[in-house]
Amino acid sequence: MQSEKLLEGKNILVTGGTGSLGRVLTHRLLTGELGVPNRVTILSRDEAKHHQMRGQFARAKDLVASANKKLFFRLGDIRNVDDITGSLHDIDIVLNCAALKQVPNCEYFPEQAILTNCIGPTNILKAIRDGRFPVETVVGISTDKACQPNNVMGLTKALHEKIFIAGNLSCPNTRFVCTRYGNVLASRGSVIPLFHDQIRRGGPLTITVPNMTRFFMSLNEAVTCIFETLKYGKPGDIYIPSAPATTIENLAKALIGDRKIQIKYTGIRPGEKLHEVLISAEEMLRSEPAGEGYVIHSSLPELLDNSPATGPLQVQGFSSDDQVISLEETYELLQKNHLLLEQQLDYHNAPHFRFQAA
Repeated sequence: MQSEKLLEGKNILVTGGTGSLGRVLTHRLLTGELGVPNRVTILSRDEAKHHQMRGQFARAKDLVASANKKLFFRLGDIRNVDDITGSLHDIDIVLNCAALKQVPNCEYFPEQAILTNCIGPTNILKAIRDGRFPVETVVGISTDKACQPNNVMGLTKALHEKIFIAGNLSCPNTRFVCTRYGNVLASRGSVIPLFHDQIRRGGPLTITVPNMTRFFMSLNEAVTCIFETLKYGKPGDIYIPSAPATTIENLAKALIGDRKIQIKYTGIRPGEKLHEVLISAEEMLRSEPAGEGYVIHSSLPELLDNSPATGPLQVQGFSSDDQVISLEETYELLQKNHLLLEQQLDYHNAPHFRFQAA
C-alpha cells in the first residue's frame, strides 16, 4: 500500500483525542493527508472538550467534504477495560494519545500515573487479545522521559513502551509500534503558555536552572512523527524524530525579547532531569535511520528480522545537550511556529489550532 494512502478507508480510534495533540492529529487525519479514513473516533472522559471539539471541527472548512460524517465521539476512560473494549469494534488503527504527562503531578500521585500510562495501554492490549478484534496497528505515543527514566512519568511511559512492544507476541496479528519525542511547543500544561502568562503579568519568568536543555517540536511535527511511525515502524519499533534542542533560559529570553522582564531561577522540580535523552547508548546499537528520523528496533529476539542496524548516532546516544541551538535559532523556531506573544492573543488560536473556520 502506498504511504500516501495508508489510512484510506480505515477506522481509527484516538484515545485522549481531545487534548492539544489529539485535536491537531484529528485535523490532519480528516484532511486526507494519508488517505481519507472511513471513521475517526475520539475516546475521552471529558464531555466539555467533546462539545468544544465537535463545534470547532464543524466550523472547519479545510477538511474532506464528508468530515462531519466521519468524526465520532465516545465518552470513556482508557483506565476502564470495558470502555476500551466497547470502542474497538471495527477499528483498524489505534493511536494512543491518552497520558498523564506532568512530571511533578506524577511524582506526587504515582498511582494515578500508573493507571493511565500503564494500565491504560494494558487495557488496549487485553481488549484486542481477549476480544479477538482484528486491529491492524496500535501506535503508542511516548516521551524522551521514558529513556533512562528517573521520574514516575518517565518510568510509566517506559513501561507503556514495553507493554506495547511485548504485545506483538501475544497479539501477533496486530502491529504494535511507538514514537518517542520531546516537549511539544504550546501543548496544554507546557512551559510556553506559562511563559506567555508570566510575560502578560509583567514577569518574572520562572525557570529552573540556566543550562537545562529540552528537545522541542511543534504540534504538527509531533503528528508527523506519528505518521512516520505508521509508515516505517515494524512490530516492536520505536520511531525517534531528529529534533532540535535548546536551553530553557534561551527559550525564556527569546520570548521576552526587548521587554524589561526579569528571569527568576527556582531550581529543579521533583523528578526533573537536567538534560533529556531520546536514544540511549544501548538503544543506539539497534537503531538506524528511517524517514526524517531514526528507528529503535526491539530488544526481543522474536521481533528482529536479522537486518543489521547501522548505529546512526554517536556512542553516548542522542541527548538534548549534544547539539543545542543558539538564542537566535530558538527565536526563529518560535517565530516559525507563531509562538511569540506578539504573534497571538491566545495560544489556542495559534495556527496549529486554527482550522480555517468559515
